[in-house]
Amino acid sequence: MTILYLEDETDIAEPVVEALTDDRYDVVWVRDVAEAHDAVAERAFDLLLVDVTLPHGEDAGFSFVHEAREAGYGGAVMFVSARDAVADRIRGLDLGGDDYLVKPFSLDELLARVRALVRRATPTKQAVVDHAALHVDLVARTVAWAGQPVHLTDREFAILELFALHPDRVFSVDELLDRFFPDAASGHRVVRVYVSQLRHKVDAAVIETVAGGYRLGGA
Repeated sequence: MTILYLEDETDIAEPVVEALTDDRYDVVWVRDVAEAHDAVAERAFDLLLVDVTLPHGEDAGFSFVHEAREAGYGGAVMFVSARDAVADRIRGLDLGGDDYLVKPFSLDELLARVRALVRRATPTKQAVVDHAALHVDLVARTVAWAGQPVHLTDREFAILELFALHPDRVFSVDELLDRFFPDAASGHRVVRVYVSQLRHKVDAAVIETVAGGYRLGGA
């Protein structure tokens, strides 16, 4: 689950990023609308977590989401704002939001709402992926192999989640590099290292090397 978080206030953003990361979400935090547009153009996000009032204008968050929807973004959107008027909440939902959370908010409530959006956005048939000996719970974000729980880091889970959701697809090293390690200085080597780690932690058969790259194995 990849989240884009648009928030310009550091004291608000840092604990939110920490809480989401601890809950094993992949979070990209940006501070302005231009950065947010660039991020959405470069990566596929499951959730946009967007402050409404930004230095660019009191409705900048609304405008960003409207433009993202117009450009084809189909994932979930949650607005977070100190503006608690009913008219603002209605506007946010009408502009493409799925939820609206008023500041100040409890981190526990934020996490619960994010989980609810994940459940809503994830098709029931894909909430849990079972493939041969592999069991991946996409909502609880847990993994088991042959009935035994496996502990993965956030990035390891994100990579395995991608393979589990697309069991017949071959992912090239370049595609994995672009998705998960856009700033890696070590190039293709970092992808091979993570594939090796997943095979070591889960099972040697979990990811199969094929012509063109890798795909989910263990069938």
